[in-house]
Amino acid sequence: MSKILYEVYQNDIKDSESVMYGKWYARLKSIETMNMPKLAKHISEHGSVFTEDVVEGVMKKFKTCLLEMLLESKKVKVAGLGTFYLTCECQKGGADKESEFNVNQHLKALHIRFLPDQTAEDNLSSREFIKKAEFVNIKSLLSGNTDEEGGDEEENGGSTTTSAHKLTISRSGNGTSRVSVNGNAVSSGSNLQAGTEVSISVTPAEGKVPIATLNGNNVALTENGGVYTGSFQMPNGNATLSINSGSTSGGDDDDVTYD
Repeated sequence: MSKILYEVYQNDIKDSESVMYGKWYARLKSIETMNMPKLAKHISEHGSVFTEDVVEGVMKKFKTCLLEMLLESKKVKVAGLGTFYLTCECQKGGADKESEFNVNQHLKALHIRFLPDQTAEDNLSSREFIKKAEFVNIKSLLSGNTDEEGGDEEENGGSTTTSAHKLTISRSGNGTSRVSVNGNAVSSGSNLQAGTEVSISVTPAEGKVPIATLNGNNVALTENGGVYTGSFQMPNGNATLSINSGSTSGGDDDDVTYD
């Protein structure tokens, strides 16, 4: 089951109210921003009869029509998800008289708002949505701790543990490579939870194209400015990531450098 990542931080703002200063709170952490092509690919691979390009086309059309309807003073309700609508933000101070109000002068911005569906069957209100979530402290992804609430659980003499699996990383070639989770470097032998998004960054040897495989299957890498990046989700079990950053001397592993 998917998990929501969070980190615990201390409020160190000295001008905060005394009851808040120095206290510890949680804030959510994101590991990736899904763009439209990635979301379309995800939908097409999860029991959809529509291909990736068809899904993306429908999503683009939905976006266009949504904005069109909002600009016609209409609300747009997506059953089971919620309602999109507009609100306006006015300049501070406003107009002294009703007759003096001018939209070009006194309106500052339009905001697209979203109200989650609160029907009994699909209640996505904030107090109900939290009941659907499971949380994992992001530190446990790198440390391999097994005492987080809401993790994948298995019985062990009456106690519960969070599932974590070993990621072995092997490198070859004369380029450089970095493996990370949410910006934090991951070393070979780290224990990661199934479903964790792992990022790869490779700067290959000059004139070479790097190759990355996870348990023998290719991991797609995209080049930008000479740097190749990609990502994968940690499988439900131990995994081996192999990175060949491009050899210029017959693949002598002794010359490999990496973070």
